[in-house]
Amino acid sequence: MLAQILEFSANHPFLVIAFISLLVLVFFNELKIASQKFASLTPAGAVQLMNNEDVVVLDVREPAETVSGKIAKAIQIPFSGLSKRIGEIEKHKDKTLLVYCKTGARSGMACKELSKNGFDKVFSLSGGLAAWQDAHLPISKK
Repeated sequence: MLAQILEFSANHPFLVIAFISLLVLVFFNELKIASQKFASLTPAGAVQLMNNEDVVVLDVREPAETVSGKIAKAIQIPFSGLSKRIGEIEKHKDKTLLVYCKTGARSGMACKELSKNGFDKVFSLSGGLAAWQDAHLPISKK
């Protein structure tokens, strides 16, 4: 068996290098996910969290994106200005924060920023508002 692996490796060095590179990338990605201080929630998980805990919802989309609606009672602070405006939500440090954007990419970065600033219970809405709407959950136009 070992002889066959060595023969394959000698005959296909680029495949072996690509495979090892892929394994290294997967390992570091999993390590990165395991070391983050926040969790991602599906829309169903977010609703369950909102029903069972006192949750502050944070919308990190840009103002032009909020015209289509938002999750009810969400505080709107664009991701681009979050580091400057973090003081506006300091009073909610002891509460659970549910952060969302349009698709979930910026909310993950916002969660990292919030974790760095001492927020302990932070969750990102996986898939963002798009996933929320796909799950037929309500949005507010106010």
